Amino acid sequence: MAYKRQIDRLPIIPADATEHNAVCHYCIVGCGYKAYTWPINRQGGTAPDQNKFGVDLSEQQFQDTEAWYSPSMYNIVQQDGRDVHLVVKPDVDCVVNSGLASVRGARMAENHPSAITGTQQHRLTDPLVWRYGSYQPTSWDDAYDLVARVTSRIIVENGEDDLIVSMFDHGGSGGGYENTWGTGKLYFESMKVKNVRIHNRPAYNSEVHATRDMGIGELNNAYEDAGLADTLVAWGCNPLECQTNYFLNHWVPNLQGITQSRKEELMPDEAHPPARVIFVDPRRTVSVNAAEQAAGPENVLHLPINSGTDLALANAIFTHIVDQGWHDTDFIESHTLREAEDRPPLFPARGAADGRPGHLSSFEDAIDANRMSLDEAAEICGVPAEDIRTAAEWIAQPKEEGSRRRTMIGYEKGIIWGNDNYRTNGALVNISLATSNIGQMGGGCVRMGGHQEGYVRPDESHVGRPAAYVDQLLINGEGGVHHIWDCNQYRTTLNAAEFKRVWNRRTNMVKDAMDAAAGGTREELVDAIVGAIQEGGLFAVNVEIIHNEMGKQAHVVLPSAQQGEMNLTSMNGERRMRLAEKYMDPPGNAKPDCLIAAGIAQNMERVLREMGFDAYADQFTGYDWQTEEDAFIDGYQSRHPDVTYDRLRVMGTNGFQEPPQGVDDAGHIIGTERLYSDGTFSTDDGRARFMAGPWRGQVTPGKAVEMGTYPFFINNGRSNLNWQSWFLDQENDFVLDRWPYPFIEMHPDDMAAKGVTAGDVVEVFNDNGATQAMAYPTDTAKPGETFMLFGSPRGTQGNIVGPGVNELVIPVYKQTWADIRKISDTPMVARGISFKSKEYAV
Repeated sequence: MAYKRQIDRLPIIPADATEHNAVCHYCIVGCGYKAYTWPINRQGGTAPDQNKFGVDLSEQQFQDTEAWYSPSMYNIVQQDGRDVHLVVKPDVDCVVNSGLASVRGARMAENHPSAITGTQQHRLTDPLVWRYGSYQPTSWDDAYDLVARVTSRIIVENGEDDLIVSMFDHGGSGGGYENTWGTGKLYFESMKVKNVRIHNRPAYNSEVHATRDMGIGELNNAYEDAGLADTLVAWGCNPLECQTNYFLNHWVPNLQGITQSRKEELMPDEAHPPARVIFVDPRRTVSVNAAEQAAGPENVLHLPINSGTDLALANAIFTHIVDQGWHDTDFIESHTLREAEDRPPLFPARGAADGRPGHLSSFEDAIDANRMSLDEAAEICGVPAEDIRTAAEWIAQPKEEGSRRRTMIGYEKGIIWGNDNYRTNGALVNISLATSNIGQMGGGCVRMGGHQEGYVRPDESHVGRPAAYVDQLLINGEGGVHHIWDCNQYRTTLNAAEFKRVWNRRTNMVKDAMDAAAGGTREELVDAIVGAIQEGGLFAVNVEIIHNEMGKQAHVVLPSAQQGEMNLTSMNGERRMRLAEKYMDPPGNAKPDCLIAAGIAQNMERVLREMGFDAYADQFTGYDWQTEEDAFIDGYQSRHPDVTYDRLRVMGTNGFQEPPQGVDDAGHIIGTERLYSDGTFSTDDGRARFMAGPWRGQVTPGKAVEMGTYPFFINNGRSNLNWQSWFLDQENDFVLDRWPYPFIEMHPDDMAAKGVTAGDVVEVFNDNGATQAMAYPTDTAKPGETFMLFGSPRGTQGNIVGPGVNELVIPVYKQTWADIRKISDTPMVARGISFKSKEYAV
């Protein structure tokens, strides 16, 4: 249902409006917001004592006034069963965003459901059960009972390996510490489920196994460091698009030279010209353009490498830095594994046997194994050797007065979802370790991030490493019950076309059995479902905010609440933890995920006792939570007693940086600004490891064949407009008017060769499958290289991504090759779209 924003006038927030702490949940940056609610029949006035801002609103306000909010920041929602005004606007006092709002965060208010304004009418409000050939609303007790009876039968008769789970593993609208603890306790404590996968990849694993194995957590610095660095490196990431306010509030001022006084205060003996920035990306992104506008083209270096060759580039930069003597020998001697210590011999390659595709060792071993000349790297990567030399100089050449260069490396999906993930991650850390840029102000080797983080679960070591390739298990007919928590494999998995085909067939077998058992007893229905499972069917339970594609094939759908509709804690990309407070009711009978997990556990305990398995039932006790805070106390707070809801409320949108270090005299939680500042790393002996991981080509199965068969490289990624919010925006005309289909950026010459004009719908196809997109001419695209929007409901890029993964079952979404053909002329819904260049000049 489309809705119209209230744009003729907006009510003034009264002085006594209730103020709540809020945090944007659409990306890892975690911008601070304030949510204001007040009764529907009241509003404030223009006098200073009549409005929340304490200013005279009868006078013209200055440009960046706090006393303003947009129509998208306003809604009318339910709170304690009554209609109230709601405004969610950026917090000027939050150090993360300083009052900035992204195009997604600024729409948090209108992305809540409202019967008055008509927003988000596709939200789930009641449990649904497949009954009489369609989805029927039902009670929680009825839905829980069916889930518990079928799940209990299968795990008792077939074992827990027949239960497959897909679930979020961190923060954002569906995660947070409360919800990861609820699901984790259910599947990793009450059970030992090992066939489990994460929301955006087909196994339960880490995208940064390598850096953790080397002793370095992936979120190790502070956002402040981006403003203190001499050189910023964006490797396989697009920060303006995907970490918007981190880039605008912390990178850009440094590129413009605005943060120099802060640098001089902290580093008085160093020279501080405006920062330089290096982008490593096959395409020219809007981030490159924005950086050139801020810093001048002379301070921006873009290395448009051949996709998947990042390891060769990093090894060449590492080699050149060491050959020039720019590495920090004192740091290496004091804080990393040394030659003198006992260590295993160097192996040129590792594999699945030990879960370490690269060898963790000393600096000397790493430089010997990884040695690569600038000319070799230029040949492999497709960029000039002189540009690689310049990158090494900008990263590590000492400054004029002799001090070391402070360099922050930020990396993301271009690396972690790319070729040879483990070794490439390690190669970036090698550079930062060699130049002592971890644990230092202005440094860091860090993930730029996707969602916020919020992980607290019981021990999951039983899952194993490498973890099970869950999607392939399902395709092969394994598993009998599938629990899905706030994720959509139809849009965010590889080999998606084959996965959807098989999953549909298997779930339809159970639907047919349920239809045939209509009118029978609960026992007869469960018997029918189990019988279908024994024949190869799959019983699916979908916990979701909306009724998505997987939910429409599931048999039980359970409606969940999102942030703002529950209390939720999580941390951002600098480990800044906050409590986003509940300011409204969830729609209908929706519940927080942690309480849904508790309900499943309670009903499984009851059913198992009825079946006579009392000892097994005892494993499902301890879920008597009444609120999400109860789950938080049971999980996170039991590990960190000083961290309480009350203390987090007082600390507002700035919170503290994890891990907590106690409480100060004022009762505030003491945080950790940056990790490893004392030179002690996360290994048994406290010494960091280097990685010996030489270049070995395109190693993911199937990629080399694709590259040699199809004419177009299909890169993929995000768009600022719907990054992390598309699940809510798929009914939003504001978004669909801009991107009715996922775009695919193409060079105009390639479009002409295919008979395609701007806005035409094209089919992208290869041996893995096919999908559709809307052609977007882009002059800066390389001929033969494209960029397609990822995760769209109207064109799944994963359909054309092959099943090949790395040794640790990390998906390689980033290297895919295919062909393109025209499907139709520009459809009516796309005829008003602008296809101008996305770059700008000032």
